[in-house]
Amino acid sequence: MVNRIHLISGLPRSGSTLLCALLRQNPRFTAAMTSPVASLCSSLHKKMCGSEFAVFFDDAKRAAMLRGVFDSYYADVQSSQVVFDTNRTWTGRATLLRALYPDSRIVCCVRETGWIIDSVERMLAKNPLQLSRIFGFQPGASVYSRVETLMNSENGLIGLPWSNLREAWFGDEAKRLVIVPYDRLVSAPQKVLRSLYDELGEPWFDHNLENVVYDEPDYDALLGMPGLHKVRQKVEHHARKPGIPPDLFTKFAHTHFWEKPELNVHGVRIL
Repeated sequence: MVNRIHLISGLPRSGSTLLCALLRQNPRFTAAMTSPVASLCSSLHKKMCGSEFAVFFDDAKRAAMLRGVFDSYYADVQSSQVVFDTNRTWTGRATLLRALYPDSRIVCCVRETGWIIDSVERMLAKNPLQLSRIFGFQPGASVYSRVETLMNSENGLIGLPWSNLREAWFGDEAKRLVIVPYDRLVSAPQKVLRSLYDELGEPWFDHNLENVVYDEPDYDALLGMPGLHKVRQKVEHHARKPGIPPDLFTKFAHTHFWEKPELNVHGVRIL
């Protein structure tokens, strides 16, 4: 049974896999890249509310069933361990998480939109003979049309989690959020991790920042983007120039609401 759980969410290509790779060094923690738990909960929730069987469920039973998804998926995890479940949609379900796990926090990895787009484009360039599931395996599109797909607020790789994060940021459950900026995670990982441990009320564990290991080759191959979740062995900042047109950076330069103190109306914790 899952007794203590936190969620990892936020934006893609913003350090969530790196953060999981670091957290899983701690034997008390269970963490990995995107899990199917959120999707399973969505399917079950819909059946319990929108099917002919909805009359058989009250809120208490719905909550028990949804918690059962977590318990079943993490059945091999000891009850003394802390589970970190990763999915970019958790920020859109903050009120549901309050009902299921009142003490849970949502750790949100964030990064400038231009650099996220640039990271996706770099992965595509590294695999020119592959076509990505992210873009429907369509060949021949330009970076501009790909960006439109990425930024779609209903199903885009960037647009949907950005919209969910913004909703949670300004909502009543904002106090549940913990923001981890990518640049700080890679340039000052020790400081960020210590702050995260303090925020979650966990005893400190000495992480090895020189030997971080994580990879999901089968999942990345399914996406048509080999190496997408492969983590570098050493945590460090790599300075480079963007490879996308500068007008795309300019277009999304004002989307980083977490960097504006006047918009942090609920006092969200930023590490």
